[in-house]
Amino acid sequence: MAVWSGSEGGSPAGSLRPSLTSVSSGELQSLRTCNCEMAVLPLRQLLLLQPDSFQLQGDTLAVGSPPSRRPGGGFTVISDGALHVDGQDDWKVTGYFRRHVELNTHYDYKNYRETILGRPLAFFINVRTNYSSSKEKTYALLVNTRHPKIRRQIENGMNNIITSVVGESYKLQFDFQDAVKKFFPSGTHLVNKECLRFSYEFKSDALFDFFYWFGISKNTVLVNGKVLNLSSTNPEKREMILKFLDKMSEPNPHLSSFSDRKFSVTSGGSIDDVFNGYLTPQSPWMESPLTIWTISGIQEPEHRENSVISVS
Repeated sequence: MAVWSGSEGGSPAGSLRPSLTSVSSGELQSLRTCNCEMAVLPLRQLLLLQPDSFQLQGDTLAVGSPPSRRPGGGFTVISDGALHVDGQDDWKVTGYFRRHVELNTHYDYKNYRETILGRPLAFFINVRTNYSSSKEKTYALLVNTRHPKIRRQIENGMNNIITSVVGESYKLQFDFQDAVKKFFPSGTHLVNKECLRFSYEFKSDALFDFFYWFGISKNTVLVNGKVLNLSSTNPEKREMILKFLDKMSEPNPHLSSFSDRKFSVTSGGSIDDVFNGYLTPQSPWMESPLTIWTISGIQEPEHRENSVISVS
């Protein structure tokens, strides 16, 4: 479990600004993408370390595929498009993936599945040291979808509900609240905890969706895993964290698993029709980023130095 550190001007405990203790050198020495299931760090630190993936222009945070890498790298930010940062600033988020999505075809399902498993997921959460505190800090939760434990929980959830509904409509939600609550010190208040959930609804053309109507085909997967603390102001440590984040956000090879084919049981088309397509350059559920990123993620801004994020 992480612990808080620091205070603001000798303020009473109720108004402490939530600030995690720096990650230990021992943890950093063993820091590998293969043993990282989830990680938490201050949002502003993430922006400083990943300026190619996140660019702050005024009050707009643009999320995109890093121009310096092959298309497909970066992070998939799950959001509703608005963000209250550190209890002070209101930002608009672009280039995010919607938290609630409706799917109507098997191709939609394939596209959605590859989108959430193709890159690490990022959630933004506001935290207070306790419920009554007026001070809050914004953190990023990173979910390493390449880790077998995380990937297995997501895939099993998607596979299990498919086999239970047999062609009818259903809704599946993924929830990371428990993992985050266990990470922060006891008594911590998660201000916008609903931001740690996302879901999709598959709407079939079945005439009578009795199970769906009565809520039987609506499931929630509580995703659990070890959460690493990546908070640090030490330059040497931050350099190691930078390399780690770069590695985590590298493009993933084309996703393919035999378990995906379970979906073809209810499909009217062939397996080849449904499962042989590659992920489209931009998912239909992605909100467009700022124009400095092209869909292919090749073109860099003309003046890189002018696009560096300013963080107080």
